[in-house]
Amino acid sequence: MKALDKYIEEMSSPEPPLLAELTRATHQRAIHPQMLSGHVQGKLLEMIVRMLRPHRVLEIGTFTGYSSLSMAAGLEGGALLDTIEADDEQEDMIRSFFCRSEFRHRIRLHIGSALQVVPTLNDTYDLVFIDGDKREYPAYYDMLMNDTGASGQPLVHSGSYLLADNILWYGKVAEPALYTDPHTTAIHNFNHTVAEDERVENIIIPLRDGLNLIRIK
Repeated sequence: MKALDKYIEEMSSPEPPLLAELTRATHQRAIHPQMLSGHVQGKLLEMIVRMLRPHRVLEIGTFTGYSSLSMAAGLEGGALLDTIEADDEQEDMIRSFFCRSEFRHRIRLHIGSALQVVPTLNDTYDLVFIDGDKREYPAYYDMLMNDTGASGQPLVHSGSYLLADNILWYGKVAEPALYTDPHTTAIHNFNHTVAEDERVENIIIPLRDGLNLIRIK
């Protein structure tokens, strides 16, 4: 699999220098560097943004900013990305790389719990990338689908897309009876809720740890 992963990277468009530097810095300084989106997934996120051409994007879970910078690269003029990170210890590193990016004017960083920050935002989002606390995935979905922002408008609309990361959780979600930890349980519940929700249609993409691509009807 490592040889295949290397082949996929080599046959994909090259990683931009700033993102390559961010990858190295994350592995040197972050406690869980495997949480980084990385080259292939980052390029996929950029491509999805270019295809959907969203005006407003919301990201729940910034980590060190790789996915934010990847999506910002695909945004058109005037489009904005709101990204939320719960761990304030990551803020200095995130801002240091955002400030060096040519796409910095497209990104608004918020520090705090997404469940508290999102209701204070004024926008309705065309695309939401969910990559925060896995135990809160069901709550994120409920908030996005049922709540409103500070403007009183829905957080998402018909035609919006949600993209949830780590949705296979190392394969544990396929055997929920064996894995009863809070993370596995929450992600399994999220996937089940999405599959049963008639307001949406979805497909799980088995890239890395899985992506759940959801379209609101």
